[in-house]
Amino acid sequence: MSKLQAPIGVFDSGVGGISTLRTLARVLPQEDFIFYGDSANAPYGEKSSAEVCVLASQVMVQLKAHTVKAVVIACNTATSAAKQQLIAANPDMPILGIEPALKQAFDAGKQHILVMATPLTISLPKYKAQVARFEERTHVYSLPCPGLADRIELGHDGIEQIQELVDQLMAPVLNDPIDAIVLGCTHYPFIADMIQAKYDHPVTIYTGYEGLANNLAAQLKQRGLLRTENADQHIDFLSSRNTPDELALYQHLYDYGITQ
Repeated sequence: MSKLQAPIGVFDSGVGGISTLRTLARVLPQEDFIFYGDSANAPYGEKSSAEVCVLASQVMVQLKAHTVKAVVIACNTATSAAKQQLIAANPDMPILGIEPALKQAFDAGKQHILVMATPLTISLPKYKAQVARFEERTHVYSLPCPGLADRIELGHDGIEQIQELVDQLMAPVLNDPIDAIVLGCTHYPFIADMIQAKYDHPVTIYTGYEGLANNLAAQLKQRGLLRTENADQHIDFLSSRNTPDELALYQHLYDYGITQ
């Protein structure tokens, strides 16, 4: 296999990154992908930065063993905690990360932006610096969501538990004049409809996935690694919790999402 034909690696602490993968595969249909879910160590968002760096480095070893040509960190927490370390350790590998789409919401003119993310993402200097860029010109409400990514790992079987926790977490912000919600964890888009339904007025959801996909395409093109032909796109799934049930869950979420 030539480097041009090599797959793109995508990883997350668990199933959440599959929501990112779906957009990447749609925008880049000529590319093959390998998704690695570190479900045995999920969720990253309630660990320390040092722990996340170690786990992300271990995942990189697994993806490089499959000769990927680029890596997308489909985890906001891992992007904030480990992206720069991974880039430094892999200077010849394009490495991109998903980040809360706060700028996208701001550029759209939104004035009351709710950011839902893991406790670690919201606590890190990278996120705080991003908020500081906009908070003088818009209202940013930062909502840590402990436990939510973990419940989403259950898939469709956990719908009732997920709804219960969403109700509890969002109760403090339901009376605020929210006009945009930034989903700062790749698990959350699987329940975007559930989150959006908490408000009785129009609220726009932002994930940042389209921008990430376009950035990936641009970086691959710049390096001469962007495929222009591929009649049969392949998506392969790997997991640190390497069981048939886990891999079947990944495939189901990729095909149908969490509500079916």
